[in-house]
Amino acid sequence: MGAYKGRIGRRLFLSASVGLVSAPAIVAAQGDWPSRQIRIVVPYPPGGPSDITTRLVMERAASLLGQSVLFDNRAGASGAIGAEHVKNSPADGYTFLTTTTAMVCITQHLQPLPYDPAKDFVAVARTATSWMGMGINLQVPANNLQEFIAYAKANPGKINFGSAGLATITQLYGEMFNIETGVKMVHVPYKGSAPATNDLLSGQIQVQFDPTTLPHIAAGRLKCFAVLGEKRWPGKPDVPTLKEQGLGKIGGDAWYGILAARGTPQTAIDKLSRAIGEAVKDPALNEKLVASGNYTSFQDSTTFAGTIERERASFGEIIRKADIKV
Repeated sequence: MGAYKGRIGRRLFLSASVGLVSAPAIVAAQGDWPSRQIRIVVPYPPGGPSDITTRLVMERAASLLGQSVLFDNRAGASGAIGAEHVKNSPADGYTFLTTTTAMVCITQHLQPLPYDPAKDFVAVARTATSWMGMGINLQVPANNLQEFIAYAKANPGKINFGSAGLATITQLYGEMFNIETGVKMVHVPYKGSAPATNDLLSGQIQVQFDPTTLPHIAAGRLKCFAVLGEKRWPGKPDVPTLKEQGLGKIGGDAWYGILAARGTPQTAIDKLSRAIGEAVKDPALNEKLVASGNYTSFQDSTTFAGTIERERASFGEIIRKADIKV
Protein backbone atom coordinates (compact mmCIF):
# COMPACT_ATOMS: atom_id res chain seq x y z
CA MET A 1 0.00 0.00 0.00
CA GLY A 2 2.85 2.42 0.82
CA ALA A 3 4.47 1.82 -2.57
CA TYR A 4 1.11 2.32 -4.26
CA LYS A 5 0.60 5.66 -2.50
CA GLY A 6 4.14 6.66 -3.44
CA ARG A 7 3.45 6.07 -7.12
CA ILE A 8 0.19 7.99 -6.97
CA GLY A 9 1.90 10.87 -5.19
CA ARG A 10 4.67 11.04 -7.75
CA ARG A 11 2.18 11.13 -10.62
CA LEU A 12 0.15 13.88 -8.99
CA PHE A 13 3.32 15.90 -8.42
CA LEU A 14 4.41 15.54 -12.06
CA SER A 15 0.93 16.40 -13.30
CA ALA A 16 0.87 19.56 -11.22
CA SER A 17 4.37 20.53 -12.36
CA VAL A 18 3.51 20.16 -16.02
CA GLY A 19 0.30 22.12 -15.54
CA LEU A 20 2.37 25.10 -14.51
CA VAL A 21 3.99 25.18 -17.96
CA SER A 22 0.75 24.76 -19.94
CA ALA A 23 1.21 21.19 -21.14
CA PRO A 24 -1.34 19.29 -19.07
CA ALA A 25 -1.22 15.94 -20.85
CA ILE A 26 2.44 15.32 -21.70
CA VAL A 27 3.38 13.56 -18.48
CA ALA A 28 0.34 12.76 -16.41
CA ALA A 29 -1.43 10.51 -18.89
CA GLN A 30 1.64 8.72 -20.27
CA GLY A 31 3.17 6.54 -17.57
CA ASP A 32 6.29 6.98 -15.50
CA TRP A 33 8.86 8.12 -18.09
CA PRO A 34 10.78 10.29 -17.37
CA SER A 35 11.33 9.52 -13.72
CA ARG A 36 14.78 11.14 -13.53
CA GLN A 37 17.07 13.62 -15.24
CA ILE A 38 17.48 13.42 -19.03
CA ARG A 39 21.00 13.67 -20.50
CA ILE A 40 21.66 15.22 -23.91
CA VAL A 41 25.10 14.56 -25.39
CA VAL A 42 26.12 17.49 -27.60
CA PRO A 43 29.03 16.31 -29.79
CA TYR A 44 30.33 19.83 -30.37
CA PRO A 45 31.91 22.52 -28.14
CA PRO A 46 29.79 24.79 -25.92
CA GLY A 47 28.61 28.01 -27.53
CA GLY A 48 28.37 26.76 -31.10
CA PRO A 49 25.13 26.71 -33.11
CA SER A 50 24.32 23.07 -32.37
CA ASP A 51 24.91 23.65 -28.66
CA ILE A 52 22.84 26.84 -28.55
CA THR A 53 19.84 25.41 -30.40
CA THR A 54 19.91 22.21 -28.36
CA ARG A 55 19.95 24.05 -25.05
CA LEU A 56 17.15 26.43 -26.03
CA VAL A 57 14.82 23.69 -27.25
CA MET A 58 15.65 20.91 -24.81
CA GLU A 59 15.47 23.02 -21.66
CA ARG A 60 11.93 23.93 -22.63
CA ALA A 61 11.03 20.36 -23.62
CA ALA A 62 12.43 18.91 -20.38
CA SER A 63 10.46 21.41 -18.32
CA LEU A 64 7.29 20.28 -20.08
CA LEU A 65 8.15 16.74 -19.07
CA GLY A 66 8.65 17.77 -15.44
CA GLN A 67 12.35 16.89 -15.39
CA SER A 68 15.72 18.60 -15.51
CA VAL A 69 18.17 18.11 -18.37
CA LEU A 70 21.95 17.66 -18.29
CA PHE A 71 23.93 18.84 -21.32
CA ASP A 72 27.08 16.80 -21.85
CA ASN A 73 29.44 18.35 -24.42
CA ARG A 74 31.71 15.68 -25.92
CA ALA A 75 33.33 17.42 -28.86
CA GLY A 76 35.77 16.07 -31.42
CA ALA A 77 36.14 14.20 -34.70
CA SER A 78 33.27 16.08 -36.38
CA GLY A 79 30.76 14.74 -33.86
CA ALA A 80 31.98 11.14 -33.93
CA ILE A 81 33.23 11.11 -30.33
CA GLY A 82 29.86 12.08 -28.88
CA ALA A 83 27.98 9.81 -31.27
CA GLU A 84 30.10 6.80 -30.38
CA HIS A 85 29.59 7.53 -26.67
CA VAL A 86 25.79 7.50 -27.06
CA LYS A 87 25.94 4.40 -29.25
CA ASN A 88 27.76 2.59 -26.42
CA SER A 89 25.60 3.99 -23.60
CA PRO A 90 22.62 2.07 -22.16
CA ALA A 91 19.58 2.54 -24.41
CA ASP A 92 17.39 3.20 -21.38
CA GLY A 93 15.61 6.33 -22.57
CA TYR A 94 17.68 8.79 -20.53
CA THR A 95 20.57 9.52 -22.90
CA PHE A 96 20.04 11.25 -26.24
CA LEU A 97 22.27 12.75 -28.91
CA THR A 98 22.24 16.10 -30.67
CA THR A 99 22.76 15.61 -34.39
CA THR A 100 23.48 17.79 -37.38
CA THR A 101 22.96 17.25 -41.09
CA ALA A 102 26.66 16.49 -41.52
CA MET A 103 26.73 13.77 -38.85
CA VAL A 104 24.03 11.60 -40.38
CA CYS A 105 23.85 12.66 -44.03
CA ILE A 106 27.33 13.69 -45.19
CA THR A 107 30.37 12.40 -43.29
CA GLN A 108 29.71 8.71 -43.89
CA HIS A 109 30.14 9.27 -47.65
CA LEU A 110 33.65 10.57 -47.08
CA GLN A 111 35.37 8.59 -44.34
CA PRO A 112 34.97 5.61 -42.00
CA LEU A 113 32.98 6.29 -38.83
CA PRO A 114 32.85 4.49 -35.48
CA TYR A 115 29.06 4.42 -35.80
CA ASP A 116 26.50 3.69 -38.49
CA PRO A 117 23.96 6.54 -38.65
CA ALA A 118 21.31 4.27 -40.16
CA LYS A 119 21.77 1.25 -37.90
CA ASP A 120 22.92 2.61 -34.53
CA PHE A 121 20.44 5.46 -34.02
CA VAL A 122 16.77 6.26 -34.39
CA ALA A 123 15.29 9.69 -35.01
CA VAL A 124 13.50 11.46 -32.18
CA ALA A 125 12.76 14.91 -33.63
CA ARG A 126 14.17 17.68 -35.76
CA THR A 127 14.39 20.90 -33.78
CA ALA A 128 15.70 23.83 -35.82
CA THR A 129 17.33 24.87 -39.07
CA SER A 130 19.96 27.50 -39.83
CA TRP A 131 19.58 30.11 -42.52
CA MET A 132 22.54 30.41 -44.87
CA GLY A 133 23.05 33.41 -47.06
CA MET A 134 24.43 33.23 -50.58
CA GLY A 135 26.81 36.09 -49.97
CA ILE A 136 28.18 37.83 -53.09
CA ASN A 137 31.02 40.34 -53.20
CA LEU A 138 29.80 43.83 -54.13
CA GLN A 139 32.08 44.01 -57.18
CA VAL A 140 30.39 41.08 -58.95
CA PRO A 141 28.46 42.62 -61.89
CA ALA A 142 25.08 41.03 -61.22
CA ASN A 143 21.92 42.20 -59.48
CA ASN A 144 19.93 38.98 -59.17
CA LEU A 145 20.40 35.23 -59.30
CA GLN A 146 19.80 34.83 -63.03
CA GLU A 147 22.26 37.60 -63.85
CA PHE A 148 24.82 35.96 -61.58
CA ILE A 149 24.35 32.57 -63.27
CA ALA A 150 24.73 34.19 -66.70
CA TYR A 151 27.90 35.99 -65.58
CA ALA A 152 29.38 32.81 -64.08
CA LYS A 153 28.65 30.84 -67.27
CA ALA A 154 30.32 33.54 -69.35
CA ASN A 155 33.39 33.40 -67.05
CA PRO A 156 34.03 29.71 -66.29
CA GLY A 157 36.67 29.17 -63.62
CA LYS A 158 36.85 32.84 -62.70
CA ILE A 159 34.31 32.77 -59.87
CA ASN A 160 35.68 31.40 -56.58
CA PHE A 161 33.45 30.27 -53.76
CA GLY A 162 34.78 29.82 -50.23
CA SER A 163 33.80 27.29 -47.61
CA ALA A 164 34.49 26.51 -43.98
CA GLY A 165 36.60 23.54 -45.10
CA LEU A 166 36.84 20.57 -47.41
CA ALA A 167 33.68 18.46 -47.53
CA THR A 168 31.73 20.73 -45.16
CA ILE A 169 28.11 21.49 -45.91
CA THR A 170 29.22 24.98 -46.97
CA GLN A 171 31.24 23.39 -49.78
CA LEU A 172 28.42 21.03 -50.72
CA TYR A 173 26.05 23.95 -51.24
CA GLY A 174 28.48 25.50 -53.71
CA GLU A 175 28.92 22.19 -55.51
CA MET A 176 25.15 21.74 -55.58
CA PHE A 177 24.85 25.17 -57.18
CA ASN A 178 27.44 24.20 -59.81
CA ILE A 179 25.64 20.96 -60.63
CA GLU A 180 22.14 22.42 -60.81
CA THR A 181 23.03 25.54 -62.82
CA GLY A 182 25.86 24.23 -64.99
CA VAL A 183 28.29 26.93 -63.82
CA LYS A 184 31.91 26.19 -62.89
CA MET A 185 32.74 28.05 -59.72
CA VAL A 186 36.08 27.08 -58.14
CA HIS A 187 36.06 25.86 -54.56
CA VAL A 188 38.46 27.49 -52.09
CA PRO A 189 38.49 25.72 -48.69
CA TYR A 190 39.32 27.66 -45.52
CA LYS A 191 39.93 26.67 -41.92
CA GLY A 192 36.56 27.87 -40.73
CA SER A 193 33.82 30.18 -41.94
CA ALA A 194 35.18 33.46 -40.56
CA PRO A 195 38.38 33.65 -42.66
CA ALA A 196 36.37 32.77 -45.76
CA THR A 197 33.96 35.62 -45.03
CA ASN A 198 36.85 38.03 -44.53
CA ASP A 199 38.19 37.14 -47.98
CA LEU A 200 34.70 37.43 -49.45
CA LEU A 201 34.44 40.98 -48.13
CA SER A 202 37.84 41.89 -49.55
CA GLY A 203 37.16 40.33 -52.93
CA GLN A 204 39.63 37.45 -52.75
CA ILE A 205 36.66 35.15 -53.35
CA GLN A 206 33.34 36.10 -54.87
CA VAL A 207 30.76 33.79 -53.27
CA GLN A 208 30.10 32.04 -49.96
CA PHE A 209 27.16 29.94 -48.76
CA ASP A 210 27.27 30.37 -44.99
CA PRO A 211 25.42 31.79 -41.95
CA THR A 212 28.40 34.09 -41.35
CA THR A 213 27.43 36.12 -44.41
CA LEU A 214 24.06 37.16 -42.97
CA PRO A 215 25.17 40.11 -40.77
CA HIS A 216 27.17 41.54 -43.67
CA ILE A 217 24.23 41.08 -46.04
CA ALA A 218 21.98 42.91 -43.58
CA ALA A 219 24.54 45.75 -43.33
CA GLY A 220 24.85 46.08 -47.11
CA ARG A 221 28.46 44.92 -47.23
CA LEU A 222 27.54 41.92 -49.39
CA LYS A 223 24.95 41.25 -52.04
CA CYS A 224 22.55 38.36 -51.55
CA PHE A 225 20.61 36.68 -54.33
CA ALA A 226 19.22 33.76 -52.31
CA VAL A 227 19.01 32.30 -48.84
CA LEU A 228 19.17 28.60 -48.08
CA GLY A 229 16.38 27.35 -45.89
CA GLU A 230 12.71 26.48 -46.07
CA LYS A 231 11.57 30.05 -45.51
CA ARG A 232 12.87 33.55 -46.04
CA TRP A 233 15.27 35.20 -43.61
CA PRO A 234 13.63 38.05 -41.62
CA GLY A 235 16.81 40.12 -41.97
CA LYS A 236 16.17 40.42 -45.74
CA PRO A 237 12.59 39.31 -46.34
CA ASP A 238 12.71 40.55 -49.95
CA VAL A 239 15.39 37.97 -50.84
CA PRO A 240 13.78 34.71 -52.00
CA THR A 241 15.02 31.28 -50.97
CA LEU A 242 17.04 29.21 -53.40
CA LYS A 243 14.15 26.76 -53.68
CA GLU A 244 11.72 29.55 -54.53
CA GLN A 245 13.96 30.22 -57.53
CA GLY A 246 13.89 26.62 -58.71
CA LEU A 247 17.22 25.48 -57.26
CA GLY A 248 18.40 23.58 -54.19
CA LYS A 249 16.54 20.46 -55.27
CA ILE A 250 19.25 17.85 -54.77
CA GLY A 251 20.58 19.09 -51.44
CA GLY A 252 19.15 19.64 -48.01
CA ASP A 253 19.17 22.12 -45.17
CA ALA A 254 21.53 22.72 -42.27
CA TRP A 255 19.30 21.43 -39.48
CA TYR A 256 19.70 20.16 -35.91
CA GLY A 257 17.86 17.34 -34.23
CA ILE A 258 17.79 14.71 -31.52
CA LEU A 259 18.62 11.02 -31.91
CA ALA A 260 18.40 8.05 -29.58
CA ALA A 261 20.48 4.88 -29.53
CA ARG A 262 18.72 2.01 -31.26
CA GLY A 263 16.88 -0.05 -28.67
CA THR A 264 15.66 2.98 -26.72
CA PRO A 265 12.08 2.38 -25.51
CA GLN A 266 9.59 3.69 -28.04
CA THR A 267 7.59 5.31 -25.24
CA ALA A 268 10.54 7.55 -24.36
CA ILE A 269 11.12 8.46 -28.03
CA ASP A 270 7.46 9.31 -28.59
CA LYS A 271 7.09 11.37 -25.41
CA LEU A 272 10.27 13.35 -26.00
CA SER A 273 9.27 13.99 -29.61
CA ARG A 274 5.88 15.30 -28.47
CA ALA A 275 7.48 17.50 -25.83
CA ILE A 276 9.86 19.00 -28.40
CA GLY A 277 6.89 19.67 -30.68
CA GLU A 278 5.18 21.55 -27.86
CA ALA A 279 8.38 23.39 -26.87
CA VAL A 280 8.96 24.94 -30.28
CA LYS A 281 5.52 26.54 -30.22
CA ASP A 282 6.74 28.92 -27.51
CA PRO A 283 7.00 32.46 -29.02
CA ALA A 284 9.85 33.42 -26.67
CA LEU A 285 11.83 30.36 -27.76
CA ASN A 286 11.25 31.22 -31.40
CA GLU A 287 12.50 34.76 -30.86
CA LYS A 288 15.72 33.45 -29.30
CA LEU A 289 16.27 31.02 -32.15
CA VAL A 290 15.75 33.70 -34.79
CA ALA A 291 18.19 35.97 -32.96
CA SER A 292 20.78 33.18 -33.24
CA GLY A 293 20.19 32.78 -36.99
CA ASN A 294 17.93 29.74 -36.75
CA TYR A 295 14.24 28.96 -36.99
CA THR A 296 12.12 26.15 -35.59
CA SER A 297 11.58 23.34 -38.08
CA PHE A 298 10.07 20.59 -35.95
CA GLN A 299 9.56 17.14 -37.42
CA ASP A 300 8.35 14.17 -35.41
CA SER A 301 10.26 10.90 -35.26
CA THR A 302 8.80 9.35 -38.40
CA THR A 303 9.04 12.47 -40.56
CA PHE A 304 12.56 13.25 -39.36
CA ALA A 305 13.70 9.70 -40.15
CA GLY A 306 12.42 10.16 -43.70
CA THR A 307 14.23 13.50 -44.04
CA ILE A 308 17.51 11.94 -42.90
CA GLU A 309 17.20 9.07 -45.36
CA ARG A 310 16.30 11.35 -48.26
CA GLU A 311 19.02 13.93 -47.60
CA ARG A 312 21.63 11.24 -46.96
CA ALA A 313 21.06 10.11 -50.54
CA SER A 314 20.98 13.69 -51.87
CA PHE A 315 24.27 14.76 -50.31
CA GLY A 316 25.83 11.48 -51.38
CA GLU A 317 24.85 12.33 -54.96
CA ILE A 318 26.48 15.77 -54.71
CA ILE A 319 29.66 14.26 -53.27
CA ARG A 320 29.87 11.70 -56.09
CA LYS A 321 29.12 14.16 -58.89
CA ALA A 322 31.58 16.73 -57.56
CA ASP A 323 34.15 13.99 -56.86
CA ILE A 324 34.77 15.26 -53.32
CA LYS A 325 37.33 13.26 -51.36
CA VAL A 326 38.91 13.71 -47.94
